[in-house]
Amino acid sequence: MPRPRKRRMICSLPTNTRFGCLEEPFATTSVIMTLDEYETIRLIDLNDYTQEECASHMLVARTTVQAIYNNARKKIADALINNKTLLIEGGDYHLCDGKASFCGGHGCHRNEYFNRKESK
Repeated sequence: MPRPRKRRMICSLPTNTRFGCLEEPFATTSVIMTLDEYETIRLIDLNDYTQEECASHMLVARTTVQAIYNNARKKIADALINNKTLLIEGGDYHLCDGKASFCGGHGCHRNEYFNRKESK
């Protein structure tokens, strides 16, 4: 019997979940990126985390992050090169409640989002 999949911790849901050519005649197919793949792209490419830091943040092994990250990059390349719409949805994840040890100013996107919203 296979081992059950471990849920990945993500900080928040993306504000936009559809990217690419949105006009129907041009983009007839789509690529689906899961929320955990989106989170690895955000942490590694945008926040400059190492794979080890990303793994710690998402509460999974570094090798798992490496596999998720590679899948995400292939999906982005497929959408860009082959003129497909990129959709972000689904996956095995837990949404951060803002109480984890890495929250509170240490890169937690959820807290940054809510702090910006409250200050407006």
